[in-house]
Amino acid sequence: MERFSTFVRHIFLPIVLAAVLGSCSEDDSNIQLGGGGGGQGPIVIGQGTERLEVPRMADGDLFISHWSTEKGKNVMTYCLAYDRKKFHSRWVAFRFDNSTRPKTVSRKPYEQRPQYPADPQLPAQYALPDDISFNGYQHGHLCASADRLYSRTANDNTFYLTNMSPQTGNFNSKYWTGFEAFVQGKGRSATFCDTLYVVKGGTIADGQTLRRYVAGGRMPVPKYYFIALLKVKGEAYNAIAFWVEHKDYGNTSPTTERLAAHAVSVDRLEALTGLDFFHNLPDAVEKAVEQRCDLASWGLTTK
Repeated sequence: MERFSTFVRHIFLPIVLAAVLGSCSEDDSNIQLGGGGGGQGPIVIGQGTERLEVPRMADGDLFISHWSTEKGKNVMTYCLAYDRKKFHSRWVAFRFDNSTRPKTVSRKPYEQRPQYPADPQLPAQYALPDDISFNGYQHGHLCASADRLYSRTANDNTFYLTNMSPQTGNFNSKYWTGFEAFVQGKGRSATFCDTLYVVKGGTIADGQTLRRYVAGGRMPVPKYYFIALLKVKGEAYNAIAFWVEHKDYGNTSPTTERLAAHAVSVDRLEALTGLDFFHNLPDAVEKAVEQRCDLASWGLTTK
């Protein structure tokens, strides 16, 4: 069994990953995608469900993707699965690679209005009004503004309400920001990864909310936030996930040890969330990658 596992990790997986990554390149923005209608199956509005970072869609969710043209190439800013009944995205997904890791612009100006516009891809009956109040909670980015600094269009796209989640002040501006900085640091390091695939979200399933509603009583407040990461570097690959309770950790950012304390395997995160991450990998490859949680390979350690 150990010899077979070694074969999967060092021979089979790199070959399959190369094929998968080639089929999901940024240049391929004309994939013809299907989708359910009338509430049966997911409803696909945007392109990109076959990309490696995209989790399996839930029945009834809307799939939306945002793109920009960078140096003559179509590049996805991020995509999301939107729960029409809860007015909140189930997850957002994106990647850091040579097209998306540069930092060439700053955050959208605070004085620009609307600061948080309705998502133009979202059918009007499922959209919240521009700049709607979250009733004391902050508009917390899922795909962070600082995740998408490679173009003005890409950064502006991160301010759509479909990318917002109600977060307490200290959590949003301090603790969660520490996790975002960790992802950005890894994703922008070409020595660390060729591509970093990212999925982020807040829990909106029954029993996983704080039982308080904002935005006119329509949007639940997640009880937990999560991140799933898949790294590819040459023929090396690795995955890790984070599960973070939405609470006040004080006016502090997480230390390396605190980051490590929230780390879990992707398998474990799937059990906690009910989501199926990185399902576009072949089954054997997905299993080998998702069962491991190697802190050292991500620069994390416990005392």
